[in-house]
Formats: sequence, structure tokens, C-alpha cells
Amino acid sequence: MRRKITRALLAIGAVGVGTAAFIYITLPDVRPLRTSNPESTAFIELRTREARARGEVPKRIQRWMDYARISSNLKRAVLVTEDSRFWTHEGIDFDEMKESMEVNIERMEFARGGSTITQQLAKNLYLSPSKNPIRKVREFLIARQLESELSKQRILELYLNEIEWGDGIFGADAAARTYFHKSASDLTPSESALLAAAITNPHVFSVAHPSLRLLRRQRMVMRRMGAVTPPPVVAGATVPPPDAAKELEPVPELPPAGTAPEVLPGQPTAPPRGPGGKPPGGS
Repeated sequence: MRRKITRALLAIGAVGVGTAAFIYITLPDVRPLRTSNPESTAFIELRTREARARGEVPKRIQRWMDYARISSNLKRAVLVTEDSRFWTHEGIDFDEMKESMEVNIERMEFARGGSTITQQLAKNLYLSPSKNPIRKVREFLIARQLESELSKQRILELYLNEIEWGDGIFGADAAARTYFHKSASDLTPSESALLAAAITNPHVFSVAHPSLRLLRRQRMVMRRMGAVTPPPVVAGATVPPPDAAKELEPVPELPPAGTAPEVLPGQPTAPPRGPGGKPPGGS
């Protein structure tokens, strides 16, 4: 009996080691993303296959826009809805994961995810929407690779240019031109908040025909946008300004209705200067 147990444990260990080795050697090389934009993504290819399976011609509307040109309103809105601790984590937000697990256990359903923007980018670029545990492990590892090889600015630039914002609509500029007939550099706070509020499920939350639920989320996003700061337009910057690391509670699924502010509350101010005119912690 003892020998059988030992053999079983050894077999389980061997399978575990083999699985870990397979995952590691099949991880993608993210280094080319430092200087090159991806020609396609796993999600774009998935949508192409789905369209063909329905007998439809695949649709893809996408216009790349550099990080510096994308409206800061949209950057703030996306950080509010998707990853308010973007500045402070290294690809995985363990605090958010813990909170999400507690909510899901309490509701006995998968009501809330805990993925960071970096994890979502890893999934969009290389993986699938399946909830397979091995897929999740790969997502974690790729997210850590992205954080180690790319700047926060580059990660957010890739995310904003590849994210799906409707049927065949990928990226901020394609979404801005489709829904608002303008460039993503000219998006207003209210337009940015509406786009960000729809990220959860752009096939259910229509930006073109917003539901009451989506409009309520939009108002909540607008009330919080002034409290976050996107990564600055400085190549290789690694230290955020003091107010960029503020933690915000996730946007509720059903925020209370209210009147949307006409202007953003608390626009970010420049970081305080220390001796010699340098920001605290600067080199």
C-alpha cells in the first residue's frame, strides 16, 4: 500500500514538473514589443474565426495611435475602471485578486474579476478567454514578463490600441472615430468615461446606444477620474508622481444614479519639488 502511494505521489510530481516545463518553454518572447507593434493578436484571430464560423466576412477596424497622442481623459477613465493600482503592481495585483475571490465566494458566482491591465494585455495578445487553470498560469507568467521588459507607458499604449470596443472595433482611435467621429486624442471626459465603462463587455454595453446601466457606470467613472494619473509621456519613466498611486475602490457593478459633473473634480497637480527642483525620489 505504501509503495502504491509513493508511486502515485511520484507520478503526480512528474506530471506537475512536466506541465511546468511545458508552460515555461512555450511562453512567448515579449521583447519585440519594445519597438514593434503586433500585426495581430490572439483575440483578433479568435473574432476572425468566430465570424467565419457564422458565415460572415471578418471585420477589423483598427488605427494605431502613439501613447503621447491618446487623450489623457481616456487614460484616466480606463485606469479607474480596469486597474486603479496600475502604478504600484508588477503585473499581478494580489490585493485585488483576494478581494475579487471574496466577492465571488460571497455571491456564489464569478461576479468580479481581479485581472490587471497587464494581465488583460497578456490574454489579448497571446491567449484565449477560457478559464482553464493552465491558461491562467500562462497569463500570470506573461504579465510578469511584460512588466519586466516594457515600461508602464508601453504596456498601457499596447492595451489601449488592442482592446476590443465593439464588433470588429479594436483600439482607442478606431472606437473614437466609430462612436464619436473624432480622433482618440480629442476625446472629452464624458466620452472617455463612456468608453471605459463599456470595456467590461463591449458586446453587451453598446457605446452607440448606451443603456441606463452603462450611463450610470459612466457617471461613476467621471466622478473618480480626477483622482488618478496615467503614466507620463516620458520614455522609460519608472517612478510615478505622488498622486498616481492612490488606490480607488473598483467601480461597482450598479453604481447609484446621479448627475454627471460638468467638469472633472480634482484635476491632477504637478508633483511637489524637493531640493534642487527635483521631484521627491527622483535621481
